[in-house]
Amino acid sequence: MTTHPADRSPTHPRSQPPATPEAGPLLRVAGLTRSFGATSALDDVSLEIRTNEFFALLGPSGCGKTTLLRVIAGFEQPDSGSVLLGDADLLALPPHRRPVNLMFQSYALFPHLSVERNVAYGLEREGVAKNEVRRRVGEVLDTVGLTALARRRPSQLSGGQRQRVALARAIVKRPQLLLLDEPLSALDRKVRAEMQLELKRLQHEVGITFVVVTHDQEEAMSMADRIAVLAGGRVQQVATPQALYERPANLFVADFVGTSNIFAGDAAAGGVHTRWGLLPGTAEIDPGAGAAHVMVRPEHVRLVDVDRAILGGQVIDTQFYGGTSTVAIEIDGRDEPVLHTHPGMAPVRRGDVVHLAWDQAHGVVLAS
Repeated sequence: MTTHPADRSPTHPRSQPPATPEAGPLLRVAGLTRSFGATSALDDVSLEIRTNEFFALLGPSGCGKTTLLRVIAGFEQPDSGSVLLGDADLLALPPHRRPVNLMFQSYALFPHLSVERNVAYGLEREGVAKNEVRRRVGEVLDTVGLTALARRRPSQLSGGQRQRVALARAIVKRPQLLLLDEPLSALDRKVRAEMQLELKRLQHEVGITFVVVTHDQEEAMSMADRIAVLAGGRVQQVATPQALYERPANLFVADFVGTSNIFAGDAAAGGVHTRWGLLPGTAEIDPGAGAAHVMVRPEHVRLVDVDRAILGGQVIDTQFYGGTSTVAIEIDGRDEPVLHTHPGMAPVRRGDVVHLAWDQAHGVVLAS
């Protein structure tokens, strides 16, 4: 399926590689299954999350990512499988005994308590000495930039400020692992973009492993060191944002992550043989494997002279985004337009006949 930028924000890999987290897994999930009646929420899920890593669980609604988060937190028991934090068996511990904190989507702040009292609440319940509570609350409020608002109540704060209070309350207890369930979904677009940067900064500063659940691919791509893409209760791929974008493991990942042009045909030497001829691509599958698809990102599709073209069609729409333009081209025999991303203003307009090509290295051949 081809996704138009008007329907999904274009997502590109970050220009700078993520900071390398400390080596070695902190959390190991193996063979997790969980069913609700006839519905399989988790189907043999296995993955490892490293120490000091910012890890995202990404997928559409109903893919199993929140169920996985709840199993790790202790609010859901799996039918089978194991969850180890270091050498500790988390499944043998009740939720309040796990060195894990869950930051809820709703933030769940106490409306009658001030900011500092909300943050202090968990420490006070654990019987931490008053001086120590005061010191730790002061430190964490300074970290999240809320010192000046310590005496205010949640109703006197903006959405972004309430999100910082919830984060401060979660990290003040110094968990080994912080779980965040759609932490930015309640914020407007501008504040959400600001908090994406803030979350990443705080994660590096406090030195805690973050696991965030999101259905927003742009959010995951901008924040995470690695991402697990889930669908139908199964892990489809675990990789860095750049690897997910450039080398998706299957059709679902290719379509779900970013904007793509996908063509169906049969695997062949050098690409995929389609009704339009051989479309170039690289593959790890046998050229004689049968049905296959080739995927190419819009920024790799080029406008070329007719003698170098592999496809041709008519421009049906152009959209200017400031730094780039997106051109939609109608191709005979194809239901959806081919998308081309052009730097700056596109040199073509609606109705123009254009010719297209891409390098073989930029086409990804995927099994059907």
